[in-house]
Amino acid sequence: MIPLPLARIAEITSGALAGMADPQAVVRGPVVIDSRAAGPGSLFVAIRGERADGHDFAAQACQAGAVAVLATRPVDAPSVIVGDPLTALAELATAVVAELPRTTVIGVTGSAGKTTTKDLLARLTALVGPTVAPVGSFNNEIGHPLTVLRAGEDTRFLVLELSARKEGHISYLAGIAPPKIGVVLNVGTAHLGVFGGREQIAKAKGELVEALPADGVAVLNADDPFVRAMADRTDARVRWYGRSGEADVRAEGVTLDERGRASFTLRTPSGEAPVRLRLYGEHAVGNVLAAAAVAYELGLPVTTVAQELSEAAPASRWRMEVTDRPDGVTVINDAYNANPDSMRAAFQTLGVLGKDRRRFAVIASLLELGDESDDLNEEVGRVAAGAGLEGLWVVGDNPWPVLAGAKGAPAVHVPGPADAAAELAARLRPGDVVLVKGPRAAGLERVAAALLGGDAR
Repeated sequence: MIPLPLARIAEITSGALAGMADPQAVVRGPVVIDSRAAGPGSLFVAIRGERADGHDFAAQACQAGAVAVLATRPVDAPSVIVGDPLTALAELATAVVAELPRTTVIGVTGSAGKTTTKDLLARLTALVGPTVAPVGSFNNEIGHPLTVLRAGEDTRFLVLELSARKEGHISYLAGIAPPKIGVVLNVGTAHLGVFGGREQIAKAKGELVEALPADGVAVLNADDPFVRAMADRTDARVRWYGRSGEADVRAEGVTLDERGRASFTLRTPSGEAPVRLRLYGEHAVGNVLAAAAVAYELGLPVTTVAQELSEAAPASRWRMEVTDRPDGVTVINDAYNANPDSMRAAFQTLGVLGKDRRRFAVIASLLELGDESDDLNEEVGRVAAGAGLEGLWVVGDNPWPVLAGAKGAPAVHVPGPADAAAELAARLRPGDVVLVKGPRAAGLERVAAALLGGDAR
């Protein structure tokens, strides 16, 4: 973060200094919302949540070294009082980006694969210059500005992940840190119930390319018709990627090994090179190509890009983490989140990695699918039933559509992750494979943790 005196922070946020705050005291970062993460030079943003009110921890944050607290009411600590902490956080981030003209902002959105692509991009841009990227999936109105505020005068690239829960959301996030390069991965069925249809999802995702300047670059998936149509919504130059022969950056001759990892020839307008991924699942190819297309735009040699992508491993938790236990049981932990498209991809990977092995799965009903929820969850059940499973556990509320779709398969409902872990542990034999996947709210990562020697509670 660039150093900012409290007086300047108050000016940016239209706030008022309080609690004996020194106007000349300088915040050097980080900006945090968890008082436990506060340290010397930091700024603590007090947010009132469902379980706790950050204002109650203001003094604790300053005792840990925070210069001040961004608050909405007086607290027992030096503070800047603002009307709304999230608005102030966004204003602060916008002001910081404006002070970083040498920083190139790269935005990534899509219904699936955002975090993996962001991680790959950050790896590649770091070869060119200092890069700041979100930790995990910091992609909403809180995580987005917090990531932006980590940027400093030496930051060359700011790689950001933009999520959409409603129309206008991506436009808002892009306004905080205007992107020069925008990547759109796909338009799927995640949050279908919130948006009402894929056309509406595409409209929301396309806000990223609409935010690009005329001298920017829209990196678009040539294989997705909804994404292809976004080329008409931007004044920026378009760079296509995908499996299609029309793509500028594409994968040719894709094959999978016995672990479900893809190999292919990466072809770009400047040459080609072989890629052999450590990432699991054929669906990872699209994420890799998106990152490669951006790298091409930045002038990285294709051989360097291919080597880096071949060496990349999952960088964020619970996304296609494949772990082999000492007894030969393989656990696929893809429990960070789920939608109909990512469920199909996960079961496809299970089929490859679990060839000639006993296969099990622990899943949960998908959420935010609106009027199509039952139909889409039934389809998930049918996909699971067709995966040749020895056992399927459906965890949590409303399992019935999934179970109806899985009719005829060895499927049962259990109340929670601990129940699934206990029943599964009693069934497993050396050499078996287990897929664990569900929406974030289901907490299925606890099943994977228990199977790997942790606690499922």
